[in-house]
Amino acid sequence: MNEERNLYIGKIKENFHIYGVAVFLYACLFAFCMYDNDAGITYALYSVGTIALIMFFAKKLEFKLKRVSIFYITSIMLLSIATFCTDDDKIIFFNKCGVLLLTICFVLDIIYDTKKWTLGKYFNSILNVFLMSIGEIFNPFGDFLWYCKNKMSSKNSNVFYVVVGIVITIPLFVVVFAMLSSADVVFRNFADGIFEGFSLSAMISIGFRIGLMFVVTYSIMCYTAKKELIEEVSDKKNMEPLIAIPMALIMTVLYLVFSVIQIVYLFMGNMELPDGYTYAEYAREGFFQLLAVSILNLIIVLVCLCYFKPNKLFKGILAVMSICTFIMIASSALRMIIYIQYYYLTFLRILVLWSLVVLALVFIGVMIYIFTDTFPLFRYSMVVVTCLYIVLAFAKPDYWIAKVNVEGSKETRSVFFKGAVYNDFYLFEELSADATPVIIEWMEDKGSVIKGYYLKNIGYVRTNSDQCGYIHMKNALVDTEDMGIREFNVSRYRAKKMIMDKIED
Repeated sequence: MNEERNLYIGKIKENFHIYGVAVFLYACLFAFCMYDNDAGITYALYSVGTIALIMFFAKKLEFKLKRVSIFYITSIMLLSIATFCTDDDKIIFFNKCGVLLLTICFVLDIIYDTKKWTLGKYFNSILNVFLMSIGEIFNPFGDFLWYCKNKMSSKNSNVFYVVVGIVITIPLFVVVFAMLSSADVVFRNFADGIFEGFSLSAMISIGFRIGLMFVVTYSIMCYTAKKELIEEVSDKKNMEPLIAIPMALIMTVLYLVFSVIQIVYLFMGNMELPDGYTYAEYAREGFFQLLAVSILNLIIVLVCLCYFKPNKLFKGILAVMSICTFIMIASSALRMIIYIQYYYLTFLRILVLWSLVVLALVFIGVMIYIFTDTFPLFRYSMVVVTCLYIVLAFAKPDYWIAKVNVEGSKETRSVFFKGAVYNDFYLFEELSADATPVIIEWMEDKGSVIKGYYLKNIGYVRTNSDQCGYIHMKNALVDTEDMGIREFNVSRYRAKKMIMDKIED
């Protein structure tokens, strides 16, 4: 292993002119795509660059791509596309976190045999990549100096000195330039004319991003090339199941009683409730607690399967516990749906329903794993979570929040709604441009006239609900100010076009 590790590290060092340049170009691409650009179309270009860099290194270091690599590449690109198709900050943040985790898993799957890796093994490996790469931050500088000293011929040695001189001069030039600009107004105006469109702070920020991304990427490359992670997963199923059987049995009996109550009271609704409770009040409470218990059950079952010796009775108890968890998930979902019927839709409520669907599908894999040890539970779970999240990312939750709540505000609303007519229009001010088509249609349906004057002078609108709609549209227009090709975002562009087409001056 040490010889293999030294081979990869030595290969990177001796070919710094290839690896270093590739990483530097990637850092420049990052700065170009991401500078002052949270969700533009260039995020997809940056993801293409990331995949290309990984595949380039894999080929150079003779690591082979695997069939699962197609899943990672496809998922990364779909999340990247979803990012410039939405204006929802929450979804954008989750998308970027998802792309980062999928990228690290992509790298690990290329370098290691991860077929038998568990959730804990993956989590520990990802954490190691982030933390241990910190110890490699001096590698880019050390490898550069080593390459210049040992690989550059004497004829080219002057190139090294020129490069060092330029590197030293650039920050010195920036500092002196800033001081001279602040010292003389004529020089400042002269400089502004030359560097029109490029502020000093922007140049510093771009340079910092390039430098930081170069060091981070090169450090991660060096650490992963060392192959220091232990590839094998040790069998930890050495604990006596009699220790856990009493606990699991007691908890399962408790869950069985709870499940019977859910079936009789909530699903069938034909038993008497405690005094002072209506059926709607009973159904509208407890979904967060049930979600938490379901997640806790998932952890308990996984821990038992990973650390205790196989036992038929134990597996039977865990299977019953899992079945009871399905009932809890269904109970939580039904309660949440009833809650939405009375209190309408928010992002958190959508997220809860999405989490319950994910839990249900993961527990199907857990049920299979209980009786089939060879079932690839982690990979199954990763595919489930990734695919369902891609659906959520493209679904544009803010659009559906506005759609459902606007429907609930109508006098002739759907029979689905049970509570008072929706009137919390202040929520519309916080919704992203994803919701703009619904809000424009809602304002037109109630006879509001969309005027550019109102968008500039929000205080002069006619009603409170109109004001909320105008604030939303003004926010949507602000997000599209100075939007060029690099910052192009489908949702923001669509919102701006719809607003401008509707404005009557």
